[in-house]
Amino acid sequence: MREPKRGSKPTTKASRLFELVNYQENAAVSRTLIERKSGTVTLFAFDEGQGLSEHTVPYDAMVYILDGEAEILISGEVNNLTEGEMIMMPANQPHALKALKRFKMLLIMIKT
Repeated sequence: MREPKRGSKPTTKASRLFELVNYQENAAVSRTLIERKSGTVTLFAFDEGQGLSEHTVPYDAMVYILDGEAEILISGEVNNLTEGEMIMMPANQPHALKALKRFKMLLIMIKT
């Protein structure tokens, strides 16, 4: 599947989310599927031990785990998620994540 250009319409062809981003050794990989003023939809693949350091964003977000196992820290609370689980990350709350086992996730961020 070809990634749409910024501001273009998403493809209308069926896709398997799991196959749209691949693992890379010792890396975190992302692919933005939708990027609008109102929000974004991004796929991530994290190799074991990889993650994102603690940060905040001014938007609500939802993480859905497609594969593997992640530790997601939200406002000091540890949450271990596995395939098929999701969690909400409230706007302006510090959060971080780490791959306990390599994992893939879908991040939906709502800006408006």
